[in-house]
Amino acid sequence: MRRTSFAGWPCSIARTVDLLGDAWTLLVLREVFYGQSRFDGFVDSLGIARNTLADRLRRLEDAGLLERHAYQSDPVRHEYLPTEMGRDFFGVMAAINAWGDRWLAEDAGEPVVMHHTSCGHDTRARVVCSSCGEPLNDENVTVRTGPGYPARLLDDPGVKARFGTEAHVDGAHRA
Repeated sequence: MRRTSFAGWPCSIARTVDLLGDAWTLLVLREVFYGQSRFDGFVDSLGIARNTLADRLRRLEDAGLLERHAYQSDPVRHEYLPTEMGRDFFGVMAAINAWGDRWLAEDAGEPVVMHHTSCGHDTRARVVCSSCGEPLNDENVTVRTGPGYPARLLDDPGVKARFGTEAHVDGAHRA
């Protein structure tokens, strides 16, 4: 069965979904952020099949989120550490965690609490405007095509309907 690829879509969400592929990939990244770095440690903490784990680690390494380093030479064993790209994904994971805490936590409360070591407080992620710091939500954000949107698609009626009449082309907006 062939998997649909969204890698070429003009949408960062679709491209990210294509890269991540499935729940196991997110859970492997979660374990990396929790401090796990070794193959057997992932197997033990996740209960994941070894072949599935090998595939997900390879995918994350090929995509540039993890890099493999030998920590033992005989036999050769590797640990998987986040790259800059991988570390930058932490905010996404923190936002998913905050959403899950709000909507899926049971009566006992949050299953995992994030503690911000810089200020010493327990915290949860918030997605805010990078300019003014106001929280972002579906009521105060609109979208439009950006400079990376394929110019050949800008006149498509479906694109115009989705993004309105204003589009971004070569650094300038067009109506």
